[in-house]
Amino acid sequence: MTEADLYTLYKGVYVPNAIHTPESLKYYEEFTFRPDDVVIVTYPKSGERPAVIRVMNRGGGYFNVCSPWWWQISNMVILWEKRFLTVKVFISSSPSGHFSLDVVYVMRNPKDVFTSAFHYYNITSFLVKPGPQSEFLQKFLTGKVIFGSWFDHVKGWLNAKEELQIMYISYEDMIKQDLNDSVSRIAQFLGKPLEPDVLKKIADKCLFKNMKNNPMSNYSVVPQEFMDQTKSQFLRKGVAGDWRNLLTPEEAQHFDAVFKEKMKDVNFKFNWD
Repeated sequence: MTEADLYTLYKGVYVPNAIHTPESLKYYEEFTFRPDDVVIVTYPKSGERPAVIRVMNRGGGYFNVCSPWWWQISNMVILWEKRFLTVKVFISSSPSGHFSLDVVYVMRNPKDVFTSAFHYYNITSFLVKPGPQSEFLQKFLTGKVIFGSWFDHVKGWLNAKEELQIMYISYEDMIKQDLNDSVSRIAQFLGKPLEPDVLKKIADKCLFKNMKNNPMSNYSVVPQEFMDQTKSQFLRKGVAGDWRNLLTPEEAQHFDAVFKEKMKDVNFKFNWD
């Protein structure tokens, strides 16, 4: 099936019809943030969010209260009377009342985002199959994928730092460096400094090998007709640099050239190779 069959063009970007129904989009349009909300923002396939939520719950679990799981504001978690919302939207598309929020923006090397998306699109029934790698790469680089351009998404949220209290953290920060340090910095940003034993507890729960075995992280409860994890697991490797196992040298060179052009005006040091 094609984009015309499976997607709706919503505010200039594709969203899957099967999981972003008119009802869920209406809910999103009418949603109003509260001043004390904490919003975790990522472009799809840029890393998971449990560390942020568990910081506020002092290492405990987390649960979804926005059902179904696939809504645009996909996971709203209420802990200590605070709401934690995971969103994938552009800053220009977010609902009303967002200018007093604390935002944690998680980003990842776009070549690894592409790699993860290429495998993910192959196991889902509600996304257009990626087809030949070269074709999917072109779609990704031009933003013809769900939630649009990685470049526009990242630039939009980087430019929002003058309007919002934003902590920027990379997937690479959390897996290549001391995870305790990343958790500690998140806790400080959210105004919830934690004791060393609690930091260690959270970091242990957020290790990829532990998340991979957690049904709240690995999406094993999602029906196979939506996501066939017999083909590839939702949490696949949890490493940085896996793009080297997928992209050809020529594709990687082309990707770098597009990145350089699209991000030439961005004054931000990205923490990846």
